[in-house]
Amino acid sequence: MKSPDAKEFFTITELTREFGISTRTIRFYEDENLIHPVRRGRTRLFRPADRRLLMLILRGKRLGFSIAEIREILAMYKEPPGEEGQLRLLIQKVSDKRGQLHQKRQDIDETITELDDVEKQCLGRLAELAVGT
Repeated sequence: MKSPDAKEFFTITELTREFGISTRTIRFYEDENLIHPVRRGRTRLFRPADRRLLMLILRGKRLGFSIAEIREILAMYKEPPGEEGQLRLLIQKVSDKRGQLHQKRQDIDETITELDDVEKQCLGRLAELAVGT
């Protein structure tokens, strides 16, 4: 069986099915100049390189990167310092994102602790009120 990259072109419908996204999402990435399909009349045809870019864009979104950050990472690959620079930039972005997520986790843990304390105080006060009746 041929790998998906062995195909010459993919239709927008094939990509939406493969990646579980809408045509609107693909058009958005096209409007953002992240992918550049070939046009045949009104039909968009996507090369294997576009499909790989789409995979990378979707991975970046799952990891929480913005469109601007994804664009920066992708652009780094095409220009000096090339792949090495892209990898170093990606490592830095991953590190930054991890730090943001750790901070969010800490904030959530602190909020849960505060909610637990408020709930205990409320339950304690309710118990005091029930004793008084």
